[in-house]
Amino acid sequence: MPTGQVIKTYNGFYYIKREGEALTLSTELLSCRLRGRLKREKGAVVTGDIVQYELLGDGTGVIEQCLPRKSLLHRPAVANIDQVIITFAIKEPDVNSLLLNRFLVLAEWSNIPEIVICFNKMDLSSAHSEEIMKPYMEAGYRVVFVSAHSRRGIDELRRLLKGRVTVFAGPSGVGKSSLLNAIDKELALTTGDISEKIKRGKHTTRAACLLPVADGGIVVDTPGFSAAELEQLDKGSLAGYFPEFRPVMENCHYNTCTHSHEPDCGIKNALSDGLISQERYDAYLNILQTILDRKKAY
Repeated sequence: MPTGQVIKTYNGFYYIKREGEALTLSTELLSCRLRGRLKREKGAVVTGDIVQYELLGDGTGVIEQCLPRKSLLHRPAVANIDQVIITFAIKEPDVNSLLLNRFLVLAEWSNIPEIVICFNKMDLSSAHSEEIMKPYMEAGYRVVFVSAHSRRGIDELRRLLKGRVTVFAGPSGVGKSSLLNAIDKELALTTGDISEKIKRGKHTTRAACLLPVADGGIVVDTPGFSAAELEQLDKGSLAGYFPEFRPVMENCHYNTCTHSHEPDCGIKNALSDGLISQERYDAYLNILQTILDRKKAY
């Protein structure tokens, strides 16, 4: 049975690159539907999946099976990626630190091998830029500073993309599509203006799609989001998705410590000693409360 990779999905159709073919902007994709049993399983096949399919007489196909994934970004759902570049604007719109932390937890939860934070629109940066970035650099994340407008940092982004499948994720209006166009002008992705009223961008990307870039590598342009839903997380696992929490969690007196109200907590002690930022800890408490509220609702 032939094998291929799902390059994009749209309106119930799955567009596949056949095995052995190179992915270019002009590659002819095979239009497929799902076999009935797969239709009944939510998220059975997503962009990036490697699938087996049956070729039909009319030149279309039917996906029969999804092969095991090496990674899965939960939202937006994209499989078999090597890294995620979480993109925020330094201004217009201003950085929403809670939302950024939620995206970081989403990427950690999804077991993505490499997580990079990208601050775009550095041509608009203020004196507070360094202060905004500090907690994430201290947490061990790689942070890159770019500007699609002035082309600052574009060569560094190209080097990061080479030989990898990379998701660009983040809220609307931060310039993800503009950055991809700056990396490879042949992509010609649609971009939107920032609303002067609410300082947020229009949703210009409609569906996740794998796109080849000129210097090598594949990128995934994804729809923007105003929130990242993490209610499905287990409260006991949440702290492990904060890298700087991991070394001090073993110092907690209680094995079931939620790191919120318990005495002799390794994370709270590290916070008091300045080893963990207040911003990151507050984000942890916010997400923890979201999980607890979800459980109460059920």
